[in-house]
Amino acid sequence: MDGSARGPRERMVYSAAQLVRERGVAATGVRDVVERASAPRGSFQHYFPGGKDQLVSEALLWSGDYAAAWAARYLRETRRPTPSGLFAHLAAQWKEEFDRRGFQRGCPVMATAGEVAGSGSAITEPLRMALSRWEEAIVAALTAMGVPARRGRRQATLMLSTLEGAILMARVYGSVRPLTTVVKDLGPLLDAEFGTDG
Repeated sequence: MDGSARGPRERMVYSAAQLVRERGVAATGVRDVVERASAPRGSFQHYFPGGKDQLVSEALLWSGDYAAAWAARYLRETRRPTPSGLFAHLAAQWKEEFDRRGFQRGCPVMATAGEVAGSGSAITEPLRMALSRWEEAIVAALTAMGVPARRGRRQATLMLSTLEGAILMARVYGSVRPLTTVVKDLGPLLDAEFGTDG
């Protein structure tokens, strides 16, 4: 995830997503976003007339699209895809992130959910959309493997709920062990009834 090759508007969206990952929504200031994005002073209001809510909303949607693209990538790169393989692919992104950068940053979607879910915030709907895009990409990958749609939707919920819990525990403990554990133990359950020919 590198925002350096983007224009100022895109860099601000990217930077907002990264700051929300580190600090949460409330502690992410517009000035910090502009500074991290190396954007021209005064450009924020030009690009985001809706203010911080618009910026965070777009950062969430960007994050949802990024996560959805990562899920879709599994099918393109795997000759014999399985539900357990897809889940391992989702977790691998986070294991690599934590191994490479440490445990300071979490998921921007869940960081936001922890602050605004159920509050009636202006960013609640974009938050739902971001999570839905991610979930739908997982469902699409599963159904492309031949998993029935209803089962695929249940599996997507199980995958995302388990993954997010493991991400949070990994950050608290400063260890990727929770991610390794859930991949190993959830895999057989995900593949149950999938079929021996994958």
